[in-house]
Amino acid sequence: MSITPDTKDWTWVLERPCAECGFDPAAQGLADLPRLVHDTATTWSQVLARPDVAARPAPDVWSPLEYGCHVRDVHALFGQRLHLMIEQDEPTFANWDQDATAVERDYAAQDPAVVAAELVEAAGAVAGTYATVTDATRGRRGVRSNGDVFTVETLGSYHLHDVVHHLHDVGVVPPR
Repeated sequence: MSITPDTKDWTWVLERPCAECGFDPAAQGLADLPRLVHDTATTWSQVLARPDVAARPAPDVWSPLEYGCHVRDVHALFGQRLHLMIEQDEPTFANWDQDATAVERDYAAQDPAVVAAELVEAAGAVAGTYATVTDATRGRRGVRSNGDVFTVETLGSYHLHDVVHHLHDVGVVPPR
């Protein structure tokens, strides 16, 4: 059985806590992102070391390995978008089909140790970029292909929610 694509608009999480995972956008700020991205990457490394990492809990739910691959790719994507926002005036982001990426990259067949290393590397790169954000750049804007507008600051919060939410999906309480 294949995974049902997620078509929800998750931008509401910028305004209120997520009832599923407990993420509260008001509980951290831009200055916290480098540490939190790092800490969640460390937690993902532990998840990816589980002996049952490739087992799906249900046929239509990603395994921890597949979620880890997704989070790795989320870090890389948000790193690219963050760079664009800092370097360009109101860039528009191409649509990213996460479900197509999972199939194309065959998430289920990837090596968990390699994924863990790549996830930590991608998280470190984007955390380093968040650490360079200044008061002058925090409000720079970018536009998603559907018209949603993000600032550097709201992009960071949206990014962090994605990573935290997927830790919740694999049964882990995220670091705070």
